[in-house]
Amino acid sequence: MRTWRDGDGTLTVDTKSEAEPGARAREVPLRIAASYRARTKGLLGRDGIEGAMMLTPCGSVHTFRMRFPIDVAYLDRKFRVLAVTTMKPGRLGLPRLRARHVVEAEAGAMERWGVRPGVRLELKAASATAP
Repeated sequence: MRTWRDGDGTLTVDTKSEAEPGARAREVPLRIAASYRARTKGLLGRDGIEGAMMLTPCGSVHTFRMRFPIDVAYLDRKFRVLAVTTMKPGRLGLPRLRARHVVEAEAGAMERWGVRPGVRLELKAASATAP
């Protein structure tokens, strides 16, 4: 089992399939929130986000005190999307069984990226550079 740390990374959405010929993998900047403090803060206090934020471990979210609506993707241990929902500010999301990670982005982003139930995402932490 992988241990995640707070930091930056990349979210890759591979929408290649027989149903969508010509579709290709899409890379999105990712902020990783793995510590209790980072998960608790999440997107609070922000007016938006470029890319996405992954909360891990996480099975549910809320949007109390948020300034903008968000898309929320619930992922299992293998990063397969279990569900995607859009949440307005001031809402409490129900816990999702089997969810281990949550990816948040501005409302509408998940649809643009092709994130939907059944799609498997690839998440990579940025490599630390050696001095």
